[in-house]
Amino acid sequence: MRFPLLALLATASSLLSALVLAAQPAAAPPVGPVPLDASCAASLTARVTTGDDLRVLGCERTGRGRAVLAVGDPATAASVAVLVPGADIDLGTLADPAHPERRPLGWARALQAEAGPDAAVVLWVGYPTPQGLGRDAATGRLARAAVPALVEEVARLRDRPGAPPHLTVVGHSYGAVVAALAADRLPADDLVLLGSPGARAADVAALHTRARVSVARTRGDWIARVPHLALGDLGHGTDPVSPGFGARRLATGEATGHTGYFTPGSTALRSIAAVVTGDAGAGSPR
Repeated sequence: MRFPLLALLATASSLLSALVLAAQPAAAPPVGPVPLDASCAASLTARVTTGDDLRVLGCERTGRGRAVLAVGDPATAASVAVLVPGADIDLGTLADPAHPERRPLGWARALQAEAGPDAAVVLWVGYPTPQGLGRDAATGRLARAAVPALVEEVARLRDRPGAPPHLTVVGHSYGAVVAALAADRLPADDLVLLGSPGARAADVAALHTRARVSVARTRGDWIARVPHLALGDLGHGTDPVSPGFGARRLATGEATGHTGYFTPGSTALRSIAAVVTGDAGAGSPR
C-alpha cells in the first residue's frame, strides 16, 4: 500500500507544481500598430468587400496576420466604435462572406447599420489572439501585450482634426479582457464588455476609467460556465455582469449564444448601438 500512496503523492505534487507554473504571469512582447501593406490591403479588400463603405486602415501578413478595418468614415463620423474581438480571429478569419453573422466583420457591419449613417465602426484585429481555449485564453499574457497598440489606435481616432467623436470601445470575449486591461489608458467615452470571461478587476472602480462601463451576456452564452477565479495569472477574475461589479447591464432580449450580440434586429444590437451613439438612457441596470 505504501508504494501506491507515494505514487499518488508524487502525482499530486507534480500537478500542483504544473498549476503553480501555469499561474505565473508570463510576458509577451508588446505589439505595435498595424502597418498598412498595400498588397495585403488589396487582397483583403477583394476578399471581404460587399459594396459598402469599407476602408482598410491597416493590414499585415506577418504570423497569422492582423488588420484594422472601418465600416463608415471614422475621420468624420459623430460616433466611432472600436470593436476588439477575441480568440481565433486573425487576418484569415475576420470575415465569413457566406455567414457574416459568425465573424467580427459581419458584427461591425451590423453595428454600423444599427447605429446609423453618422456612426463608424472600426474592427481592430490588432493583436495575436489566443488560439482555442488553452493557456493563452486563460491568462492575460496576450491581452497585456495588446494594450499599448489598442490605446494608440483609440487615441489616434479621437485626436482627428476637428471635433472629436463620441468614442466607444467594445470588447467581445477575450477582446473584453484586452479592453478592460486598457481601460485606465483609453480616451473613450464608453466601454462595453460583451461575453467577457472576466474583467481582471474587482469592480468598475478598479478599472480606473473615466468611461461609462456597460456589460452584456446573452442567454445560453457558454462563457457563463467559465469559473470566475484568479490564481496568479490563470483565470480572469470577477464576472463583469455580476451586480457587485457595478457596471450597467445592457438588455439582450431574445439574443442567444456567444456570437449573438450583433444579430440584426435584436434587442442586444439595439442596446449596443444606443451606447455607441451616446444615448445616456441606454442599458439601464436590470
